[in-house]
Amino acid sequence: MQFRSTLDKEQINSVSQRLSASFKEAILTCLPLQGGLYIPTGVLDLRQFFMQMDDDISYQELITALTPPLFEGELNPRSAARLAQSAFDFEPELKNLDDSISILNLYNGPTGSFKDFGVAYFAAVLEELLENKKNAMILSAVRGDSGINIERSFYGRKRLTSVILFPAGPIRGLNPDTFVTNGGNIIAIQVRGNLDDCQRLVNLAINDRPFSQRYNITSSNAINPGRLLPQAFYYIYAFIKIKKLLKGELFFSVPSGNFGNLISGLYAWKFGLPVSGFIAAMNANNSLKDYFQGRKFSPRPVITTNSPALDVGNPSNFERLSSFYDEAPSVMRNMVFPASVDNTATLNAMEEAWKTHGEILDPHTAVAYTAAKEFINTSSYCNSRVIVLATGHPAREAALVKTASGVNTDIPKKLSQLKKEVSPIALIDPELDALEGAIASCV
Repeated sequence: MQFRSTLDKEQINSVSQRLSASFKEAILTCLPLQGGLYIPTGVLDLRQFFMQMDDDISYQELITALTPPLFEGELNPRSAARLAQSAFDFEPELKNLDDSISILNLYNGPTGSFKDFGVAYFAAVLEELLENKKNAMILSAVRGDSGINIERSFYGRKRLTSVILFPAGPIRGLNPDTFVTNGGNIIAIQVRGNLDDCQRLVNLAINDRPFSQRYNITSSNAINPGRLLPQAFYYIYAFIKIKKLLKGELFFSVPSGNFGNLISGLYAWKFGLPVSGFIAAMNANNSLKDYFQGRKFSPRPVITTNSPALDVGNPSNFERLSSFYDEAPSVMRNMVFPASVDNTATLNAMEEAWKTHGEILDPHTAVAYTAAKEFINTSSYCNSRVIVLATGHPAREAALVKTASGVNTDIPKKLSQLKKEVSPIALIDPELDALEGAIASCV
């Protein structure tokens, strides 16, 4: 598989061919030299590899089967089996609520977030692809407890050091035993600033080529295609699990803030997934409403809601979405159905899902669940089935779950540890020199 920049509109000329990158090159450099974000250059049809798979297949087996043809020449069956086993001691869970709606639980990983799937694969594939004695540093900007899945996935990986940048505020859930100061490979740094400052530092470090080459820097944020592409696998996995029950068309309802999950679903469609469309389930921010209606996109002020992970006014994956739209405008118009769900509807959905199906939803999943119900009630698709992506464990939002549905959510031990506050290794100003100083003092 080859990758190009979203800024490279001329895919077939000699210049773009010279500027294309392999999968390994794309994930190790993270950002193209000419700017933009990496996207696949062509379509790889994987149907021959998954259409005949039985519904008792495990997620490890699916990863092992699909990785070699997707990254032919870079990962062989043996290395694919190693990375699948190394990355996944957890897998998605498909639950059918009724004849029209299913839930794909993606919170069975170590931190109760769908991000565990992409980050775990990315960490394992980096370790597999790096030559002996070559090291890499993974620089990532996070907020809240989202740094925990990075720590869990990269801890103990050979030749990899993970630098996690946190904005001002409490840092929770990390295990100090994983820090480089205690013999581990994790460097937790707090930045005097907000998440935008952290993300800006990541981009500065990657684009400062001498700095980047000095430490062989890449990122595990969604700007890296190695983080997003693996998420396409769980869409295919869901299809395999549900295909025997399908009587009509298949849709996915995707909680959408930065739109990485939606992009992953569109990649799955490119790989041959027989899906009829995707519901882009947004909260009141509704950041891409104008764009999906054919008007120019412009960033919006962020509205605070009860589904905070979707509180985005300027989606970081807009470039990829726009590039996909440029490539296939008819697909985007006919396959992506935008929906906006407010706070009240979110709480009502959490209550209704519990009372009707005995299903506890976190608020982000409730946004997608509400959008799915509305789609079924108003669309002309007969006998269709919508799979709702459950992106977070309900226990992560236990107080809101209690308010909405009256249910006391059991908090698994692995999640209860995520609330413990820890101190960073360094506290720095949002400047590249300060970042390098902190890194140099640790390695």
